Amino acid sequence: MKPLIVWCILCLVWGSTWIFIKIGLDDLPPISFAATRFLVSVIILIPIIYSQKLEFPKTSKEWKIIVISGILQFFFNYGLLFWGEQFISSGLAAVLQAIIPAFGLILAKFYLPDEQITLKKIIAILLGLFGLIIIFWEQLRFGGILAFWGSLAVVVGAFCASYASVLTKTYGANSNPATLVCAQMFVGLIPLSILGFIKEGNPFNFHWTGMALLSVFYLAIIGSIIAFWLYYWLLRKMDVTKAMMISFVTPLMAIFIGAIYRNEKLEIQTVFGAILILGSVLLILIKWKKEKAYS
Repeated sequence: MKPLIVWCILCLVWGSTWIFIKIGLDDLPPISFAATRFLVSVIILIPIIYSQKLEFPKTSKEWKIIVISGILQFFFNYGLLFWGEQFISSGLAAVLQAIIPAFGLILAKFYLPDEQITLKKIIAILLGLFGLIIIFWEQLRFGGILAFWGSLAVVVGAFCASYASVLTKTYGANSNPATLVCAQMFVGLIPLSILGFIKEGNPFNFHWTGMALLSVFYLAIIGSIIAFWLYYWLLRKMDVTKAMMISFVTPLMAIFIGAIYRNEKLEIQTVFGAILILGSVLLILIKWKKEKAYS
């Protein structure tokens, strides 16, 4: 499968997860909801891995990277995002999360010397970020000190997600995507589950409706197993900054999916912002004959 096709599939998949997160949060507390999502993913992945006779990493060096990247991606990123969204709007969270490619551009310079900081990448990131700001302009409001800390939490989470992707691309090239994502999710869900139990209580006492279960299984199978499996495959095939540009498109996909299935109104600024985001994506994905690298 071609990398560009996988990139587009991931935009669609992760764009669709937003509506299922909204549905699930109607009945489930956020941190435990995220932990349950990854627990179900691990439970499903383990028999698949053993049936395919895939091997988990064996060396201490490999497991060190798995532990670090798993904590960064599946505990800090999701934990901080869900915590921060208690105090800020989902629109502001989407804009702040879109800083992921900017962090990736900087981090890749230290870990992946072949991936240079170029003018094209800088312009593409700024263009995409500006497009999101236009779309969510009315939601970009701070509401006091808690909103500040909530916003900071989302930004730190974005940095953690970016760092995890760079580490995975740098050191996880020889690992099977299925075993890699399974091990990372298992590592990350442990502290996430503990935090959820302390903050939100016993999961057996939650309001487990049919829609809540549907959300958990969709996010576990489609939004986690399939999505991260494809994403880790994609990291092997293209620059990490290009792969991370997905974070610009997923909020846009979520808006259009909401407009189709929930009859949510599309504003004129959404269309204009979408044009800028798509322009940034085209800019980053097309190849130029010469690109000046910035040291």
